[in-house]
Amino acid sequence: MQSASIASFGQSANLMSSPLDWHEEDRTGGVRAARMFSNIVSPPVMFALLGYLLAFASLPTTRALIWGTIYGVFISLVPILFVLWLLRNGRVAELHMSDTRERQIPYLVAVGCAASVLLLLLLFDGPELLRCLAVFNMITLAILAIINTRWLISFHATAVSAAWAIVGLVFGWQASLLILPLVALVIVVRLYLKRHTVSQVIAGLALGSGMVFLLTQFGCFV
Repeated sequence: MQSASIASFGQSANLMSSPLDWHEEDRTGGVRAARMFSNIVSPPVMFALLGYLLAFASLPTTRALIWGTIYGVFISLVPILFVLWLLRNGRVAELHMSDTRERQIPYLVAVGCAASVLLLLLLFDGPELLRCLAVFNMITLAILAIINTRWLISFHATAVSAAWAIVGLVFGWQASLLILPLVALVIVVRLYLKRHTVSQVIAGLALGSGMVFLLTQFGCFV
């Protein structure tokens, strides 16, 4: 099963050199630190934290905790557990799924999770900011699923640029300056690990921030 997955990785390997952390024995020193950073600031984690931030900006503490947790479970925990299940059963070669063909089902599951939490937010009068974030997640994940049938656009870059834009719109652009070091670090780490090309990272940055600003035209994040 592992050999078949590695063979299928050739589709993405043709677009860029093999990632530095592809083999477990190479995950030492700077490569290990970069991989750990990528895992910690993975898109599901970033969106879960952003969900809490927006919940606390909208609601009293107890309700914010409840809605932030509900959002985090659907947007982060369920998709992560699903990918770990795929990894454990040999259905994906490695956690970051560099083979674009391995990402399709996880993306569809994530879109379903975003749609489910949006439905809950609508049915039980959840905070408007979280509704907007759920809409963003649902649309962006669907776009990423389509793009990744042909090209390995950076989801990390998409998520961190969206976080920067949302923080700026909701909390002020001075607050968004706090996110810029994280944006820069994500870019550097993803390029250092050779997980993406420069164009794939730029496309992710444009998709994340662009979709946020597009949603402002429909009353979101303003």
